[in-house]
Amino acid sequence: MLGWVVMFLVVALIAGILGFTGIMAASAEIAKIIFFIFIILFIISFIVNLFRR
Repeated sequence: MLGWVVMFLVVALIAGILGFTGIMAASAEIAKIIFFIFIILFIISFIVNLFRR
């Protein structure tokens, strides 16, 4: 999932350099959403792993 975040950030950077601001904003927003989903799932799995032991 973190790979998707990096991919969308790279797309956003390239689009920003080339002047495609609409694509840049959309890619950055998708990357942000996926990153927060990753963080939430990581915290949940960490807590579950603590209780499982």
